[in-house]
Amino acid sequence: MPLKFELCPDRMIGGNHPCFIIAEIGQNHQGDIEIAKKMIKMAKDCGADCAKFQKSELEHKFNKQALERPYSTKQSWGKTYGDHKRHLEFSHEQYRELQKHAKEVGIYFTASGMDEMAVEFLHELEVPFFKVGSGDTNNFPYLEKTAKKGRPMVVSSGMQSMETMRRVYKTVKEHNQNFAILQCTSAYPLEAEDVNLRVIAEYQKEFPDIPIGYSGHESGIDISVAAVALGAKIIERHVTLDKTWKGSDHEASLEPSELTELVRAIRLVERALGSGVKQMLPCEKQCHDKLGKSVVAKVKIPSGTILTLDMLTVKVAEPMGVAPEDIYQLVGKKVTEDVKEDESVVPGVVDNYGKRAKC
Repeated sequence: MPLKFELCPDRMIGGNHPCFIIAEIGQNHQGDIEIAKKMIKMAKDCGADCAKFQKSELEHKFNKQALERPYSTKQSWGKTYGDHKRHLEFSHEQYRELQKHAKEVGIYFTASGMDEMAVEFLHELEVPFFKVGSGDTNNFPYLEKTAKKGRPMVVSSGMQSMETMRRVYKTVKEHNQNFAILQCTSAYPLEAEDVNLRVIAEYQKEFPDIPIGYSGHESGIDISVAAVALGAKIIERHVTLDKTWKGSDHEASLEPSELTELVRAIRLVERALGSGVKQMLPCEKQCHDKLGKSVVAKVKIPSGTILTLDMLTVKVAEPMGVAPEDIYQLVGKKVTEDVKEDESVVPGVVDNYGKRAKC
């Protein structure tokens, strides 16, 4: 398959298509649906392509003992971890309300399905693509069932090895051609020395037929922009309205001004990446006409003379003559007219000399 696919309706991923930017709202909405709606609008206003949440069916994601574990940190929304997670979990009806709001705002809407039952609900919701969080990347029964749904998939790779990612690729590919893998390090916030952006290039070599992206948890935008310069076709970043809010993800999230700047910087880098074809561009013509050099006569050269290299030199000349890179093609050829000392050697005065080569 080509190195691109339709991740969302009318939105291709990979190839020369623009980087797809996911604003990961996650559970930074504090359990308040009105805040969640504001964040969806914020993601749209900042230029992101997609607003993404995290959906769990808690009894399927956690066992009973995990839900009953005391949870008394400053980030807690309840006495137990289950109470904490229930506070942050939206109902199915609330998800439908958020999806409707995203449609009205004009931004793609999806969520990470944090367990198999959550994936079933998101499939019923007809999200444009499934996001697989790093915690489920090595959950192969989950991966296989999710891939069989037939929706495009974006798979993060935090906490995994290359060997595991090869298995992930093979497992998903068997059932679903439309997926991407994101380089990711699962630490919040993420230090620069642990980002390992070079893995993007390794993924591109290992999996050349799928788009590769980056899911970042670092502070600021520089590293994410660098990921785009390295070829990331999807960028996912956590977002928040206020980094000081309660919750473990806020510190590693982007506030609106930062998300706006990230989108601007990514689009600038995409313009700067260009086509990869090296040639003289139209914008360079003015400089070329002013400073481009030509072959000129170092001495007076009478008509009929066979040219040698010591008769020629290179200068900025008026009019422009033979290009410097073609000087050796002149050696051994005969001039058909007198050429004055310090005069441009133009193609028309050299016998059997073709048109000037393009720069």
